[in-house]
Amino acid sequence: MRRPKTGPRVPSVGSSVCAWLATALIVAVFVSCGGGGGGSGADGSAAPSSGSGGSSGAGNPGGSATGGGTTSGTGTSSTGTGSGGGSGSSGSGTTTGTGSATGSGSSSTSTIAYATDVLMHHNDLARTGQMLAETTLTPTNVNSASFGKVAFLAADGKVDGQPLFVTSLPIGGASHDVVYVVTEHDSVYAYDANTFAQLWKVSLVGSGETASDDRGCQDITPEIGITSTPVIDRNRGTNGVLYAVAMTKDGSGGYHHRLHALDLVTGSEVLGGPTEIAATYPGNGAGSVNGVITFNPALHAVRAALTLVGGNIYMGWTAHCMSGAYSGWLMAYSADTLKQTSALNVAPNGSQGSVWMAGSGMASDGTSLYVVDGNGTFGTTLNAQGFPVDGDYGNSLMKLSLGALQVTDYFAMDNVVAEATADNDFGSGGVMLLPDQTTAGGVVKHLAVAAGKDNIIYVVDRDSMGKFNPTTNNIWQELIGTLAGGIWGSPAYYGGVVYYGGLSDNLKALPVTAAMLATTAASKSPTTFAYPGATPAVSANGASNAIVWAAENGTTGALHAYDASNLARELYNSNQAGTRDQWGAGNKFITPMIARGKVYVGATNGVAVFGLL
Repeated sequence: MRRPKTGPRVPSVGSSVCAWLATALIVAVFVSCGGGGGGSGADGSAAPSSGSGGSSGAGNPGGSATGGGTTSGTGTSSTGTGSGGGSGSSGSGTTTGTGSATGSGSSSTSTIAYATDVLMHHNDLARTGQMLAETTLTPTNVNSASFGKVAFLAADGKVDGQPLFVTSLPIGGASHDVVYVVTEHDSVYAYDANTFAQLWKVSLVGSGETASDDRGCQDITPEIGITSTPVIDRNRGTNGVLYAVAMTKDGSGGYHHRLHALDLVTGSEVLGGPTEIAATYPGNGAGSVNGVITFNPALHAVRAALTLVGGNIYMGWTAHCMSGAYSGWLMAYSADTLKQTSALNVAPNGSQGSVWMAGSGMASDGTSLYVVDGNGTFGTTLNAQGFPVDGDYGNSLMKLSLGALQVTDYFAMDNVVAEATADNDFGSGGVMLLPDQTTAGGVVKHLAVAAGKDNIIYVVDRDSMGKFNPTTNNIWQELIGTLAGGIWGSPAYYGGVVYYGGLSDNLKALPVTAAMLATTAASKSPTTFAYPGATPAVSANGASNAIVWAAENGTTGALHAYDASNLARELYNSNQAGTRDQWGAGNKFITPMIARGKVYVGATNGVAVFGLL
């Protein structure tokens, strides 16, 4: 019997959010906001460092992420390499001037970052879903009388990747706020966020190729192109770079995955791209030949959002049909050269172990990666250090070294084999890192939160994750009965509260006190969300005007907005004004993206845009 460790509860949004600078562009300034260590920029070339604080977001762990509303400053990259996990610090003040980074990322002659940028899935490397520089939208004006659908950005296929946002990008002699949209038809669009004019469109389909067919699988259908959310680095290349992985099929029936690097201004290929994805790994598991497993592009797809940290692009691979001799792959590619730097198979002597996390990205604290994989072989025979002797980590939460990918710690539940056999994927949901938490005894804890299909929220200590024990789960906290349904998505975090939206469940607010999540929701939405539940996002102007946003799947999709301090208060939904704000069918695994007074929702044929009417 699992016994949850519980802690006291608080009723509303806490005080861990520091005041956000209201201006969109923060020049040569770094704000310490109690949470996360200094650390180098997410890609080794993004943000200046400050003495001992966290990122300039509201308690985001992971140092200063690659944009995502958390980086700030101009000048060169930080030279510090402190832990982003919370207790470390890096540098001693603000870095300014020009020159190149001394960290592991590429050189960059200047660093420009805007608080209103959204450069990765769920805004930051901790995957908190926070946009903390939203100065337009408030709980007062987000209602059906003054807020609604203001545009629809048409696209040529399903938009399964989250739209991304770049603030004040010079294009053609003028400054543009740009929304980037990717489709399963292998197209990338750049739209002006204010006029909604299409700035450019490129196809990532090679000569004589098409977007991949769905291979008879209804999971990603009718075609497979760009499924995962790209990642953007404003400070690589001439104008900044968008990285995306596209799947195609050639005239001979062969399947391909390629990593592309696109110039933000023109959409043209840069950095010598694209690069064909390929890998081998030693093992005797599914698909192996003579002790070697070769990556099979026909069986796999990138579902998890791309992650950029430490100068590498990280990608996790799933089997889009969940059939055949597949296994879970993790790969790293240089953000400068697009050359592979590492590959790891998480079930090399077994099978399965897909990395999909319902489209969520791997999390990072600046020194490690955190990823949850799905059903697959877990090696219950452990070595003296508590690691599976066969290297099989199916259905577990792993901590990985950056660069050369290796599992450095992990957590697998005590009934991991039974859960995998029953299709109770742990990896149906993503992992989120909490900012530093302090126990009642004054001990600082670095925690990660994850949940999957079994309706249980697992909270692990990132410094000691618990590994595997067949009789008990040696983790920080386990919440049983808090969720009414499983998780096919990720939580969000704001102001000391974790927000979860389970299958056929209400969106729930779980305050964190003394490093413990409340086991009973402080508030919950009046809405229950059908499959796949909801992956919420939060907008706020620093410590004020916080709104929780959630997209609803179904025949008629819907955007919902709730008061973050009381989810029972629904501010708006897109069905309140009849058909005025509707856009058609919903889409799976969609996270609303908020930037500069607008909310963007991926759809089956484009992106619905909401704002003040």
